[in-house]
Amino acid sequence: MFPHFFSESTTGSKVSHKTLKANVPSCLRLASRSLLTVGVLFSVAACATSTPVQPKEGEAFSYAWLKGHARQLATEPYQSHQGELPASLKSLDWDDYQQLHFNKEAALWRGEKSEFRAELFHLGLGFDTPIHMNTLENGKSTPIPYSAASFDYGKSKIDGKQLPKDLVFAGFRMQFATDWQRDIVAFLGASYFRAVGSEMQYGLSARGLAVDTALPKPEEFPTFTHFWLEKPTPGSDIVTVYALMDSPSVSGAYRFDMQPGEPFKMKVDSAIYPRKAIERLGVAPMTSMFMIGENDRRTNYDWRAEIHDSDGLAMHTGNGEWIWRPLGNPKNLQFNAYSDENPKGFGLLQRDRHFDHYQDDGVFYEKRPSLWIEPIGDWGKGSVQLVEIPTLDETFDNIVAFWNPAKPIEAGQELLYSYNMYWGSQPPVQSNRARVVDTFTGIGGVIGKKRHYYSKRFVVDFAGGSLAMLGKETKVKAVITSSEGRVEIESARPLHSINGYRAMFDLVPPTDESKPINLRVYLEANGQPLTETWQYQWTPPDPQDRALHNAGHLK
Repeated sequence: MFPHFFSESTTGSKVSHKTLKANVPSCLRLASRSLLTVGVLFSVAACATSTPVQPKEGEAFSYAWLKGHARQLATEPYQSHQGELPASLKSLDWDDYQQLHFNKEAALWRGEKSEFRAELFHLGLGFDTPIHMNTLENGKSTPIPYSAASFDYGKSKIDGKQLPKDLVFAGFRMQFATDWQRDIVAFLGASYFRAVGSEMQYGLSARGLAVDTALPKPEEFPTFTHFWLEKPTPGSDIVTVYALMDSPSVSGAYRFDMQPGEPFKMKVDSAIYPRKAIERLGVAPMTSMFMIGENDRRTNYDWRAEIHDSDGLAMHTGNGEWIWRPLGNPKNLQFNAYSDENPKGFGLLQRDRHFDHYQDDGVFYEKRPSLWIEPIGDWGKGSVQLVEIPTLDETFDNIVAFWNPAKPIEAGQELLYSYNMYWGSQPPVQSNRARVVDTFTGIGGVIGKKRHYYSKRFVVDFAGGSLAMLGKETKVKAVITSSEGRVEIESARPLHSINGYRAMFDLVPPTDESKPINLRVYLEANGQPLTETWQYQWTPPDPQDRALHNAGHLK
């Protein structure tokens, strides 16, 4: 039997979808509509200082120096310079902003013995926070000056010659030697960034830090205000980027060691310095989209059967349990906290990689990368927290997941977190037990018999591990637990089409309540677990909305 894994949940009773959405960065998501266009399409968040940050003369740049600067910054009053850019750039619409292109001939490290090139994003539209860019070589930091000659303004009606000479940038993106046209990583907007695996397809995003997500108050979006791009060693497939982060509540120093491939690996070192107490701190946050899936067809008016960048939250807990939590598009905001200590890993994954399940030949959801977080060292007690926000449109990122430490966050602390991030089609580690491959839901009952009460059918398919090796005499049992309601018509039987097993059961909810119900299922034989644990949250419809859908000929 697996140890108890606590799940704390809330619905939209305290934090409405409208309230939270107003505080989430606008998700323009044009990059989701084609292969690797503009990168991470997010913007809001006040920023920090608009002045350059450099070591003193004769002092070398280092991560230790950057941490010291961030620590000092946290003792000073926060200053926002959001929106400090010419009116002509503020007034750009999305089509105009798309016309602003960095000239590839001006890319950093072009013409040198480097496996990487870097291009810069222009300020404009909602990307209105001045971001200072620097190159770094042998400990020497050099600011990258803005030059209108480095950009092509296309049909945007922007005359680069009329822009201020001291303008800076909005972010950057990089390409790798295998393909100089398409991006491998991009940092743009607040502290958001994206990367790709070998399928060269953007999908979900990550960010440096989340502050007060899904609380009944405005969420805060810290910003990477300064970047240092270290010149790669000739022939090396690793590039290093440093970043300074700031916001009203916190400052921080970050180091990213990035290695393209399958998967794309990032080693992240972060030092976080709170200016004040923070109610909910999100470490290693991820942001994704789930609108329609095989398990949740609330918004089933689209012709495509599935629309999502990620279909589940995977967790490898400190005690060794593997959890699969399918994502959903709830009617009301849902918040869940999965308590743990020293987690081994967690991530938002796109397990379903079959084109015929999506049938979208424009955005290729089956190619969206998964993102796995692997903590380095002991993170202590806390919880993996999941936020699911209702959405009626796939251009809105409605899923957030992160680690929240249990200890209160107070001003003056130094919080050090290191972790590896893996972007690609598969996480770098998986359970040796069978895993969940499909989740289906529908109305319960027995086919051909009249329903006299409402129930929900759940179907969970497991494949892999030792399931294909089980003999006919082996008795496989579905271990099912529910926080509310009554479980009935349960079964576990072979599913030869996947060389696995199918667990099926109905859940009869309380007759007078519609609060969320937490479910757990795994398969066992001879008292030993055969699979990872499927964990789910279902909110029953209101009692008056529980249609039985009985055919007229049934008696």
